Formats: sequence, C-alpha cells, structure tokens
Amino acid sequence: MPELLKQGKKLSPKEVVQHCIENNIPSIAYTYTEPTVFFEYCFDTMKLAHKAGIKNVRVSNGFMSLQCLEKMKKYLDAVNVDLKAFTDEFYHNICGARLQPILDNIKRLRYNKIRQEVTTLIIPGKNDSEEELTKAAQFLYSVSPDIPRHLSAFFPAYKMTDVPPTPLETLAKAYEIGKKV
Repeated sequence: MPELLKQGKKLSPKEVVQHCIENNIPSIAYTYTEPTVFFEYCFDTMKLAHKAGIKNVRVSNGFMSLQCLEKMKKYLDAVNVDLKAFTDEFYHNICGARLQPILDNIKRLRYNKIRQEVTTLIIPGKNDSEEELTKAAQFLYSVSPDIPRHLSAFFPAYKMTDVPPTPLETLAKAYEIGKKV
C-alpha cells in the first residue's frame, strides 16, 4: 500500500487532489463523517478538485446548514442524502435531530440542480410502516420523480443489536410502494 494511503495519515487538500491526479481518480467522496463537521477541509479540497476536473460527491445525513450548501454548491457535483426515516419522532429519538431540515435540503439540492440520490436504511419496527414508506416516497416524488432512491437492509449492530435484520419482504414492499407512488 502506498505510504500516502496508510490509515491515519494526515493529508492536505493539495495532497488529496494530487494523489487523484497522479492515479487518474475521477472523483472524491466525502463520507463517514458528515462533511459539514470538517467543512473547511472539505471545502478547500473541493475547490482544488473542481479546478483539476475531479468530481466532488458528498455522502450526507442531509443536516447541512444553508450557509454550508450555498458556499459548496459551485463545487459540488452530487450528493447522496441519507433520509433515515420520515417522522420527527425517529429523528428526535434515534438521531437527536429533526426531519424538516433534511427535507428542506433535499429540495435545495434539486433547486440548485445538484445531482442527488437518497438512501434509506429500512429498520424493522422503526421506520418500516407502510404509511411512513408511502409518505417518504410521495415527498421524494413531489421534489422530482428523477431522484434515485436506494433502500438498504438493516443488520443488527452497535446500539441496535436487539433489532432483527430487515426481511427481504419489507424491502420488496418499500420498492413496490415507491413504484406505485
């Protein structure tokens, strides 16, 4: 493994972009930690990547500020937003957040013509009701029928080891609801 890619190595934005150029890497995905947590680093890297013709993709929980999105939009090519659920109760109890800012940002991304996809992790007993799946599909369709939606299966881990894995039938149900909408 190249020294540059060893775990824990600190890289400057310039080093990240230079590595992409040297290795013909066409895009950078900013993920695993909401990029707005390390906004300055992400933003500096995005500017250099954009100038070098490298695409910038965010994997986001959707809870970015309006100021963050406004500043980044010129350099942002695509975003995958995790729409974790479609109730404030889930966002409050599980995420310590609110649903509305995520919905607003999905609309803002569309308004700013930034390519987006939405991913929902379907968790049994938490966000898998037919009503909730329908409302989420209706919302996304109202923003644009062209937004791809990914439905992911949950597997017990970390703080949710007491929740069973998502049954295939539940994913099929969510898919059918989305197609019907």
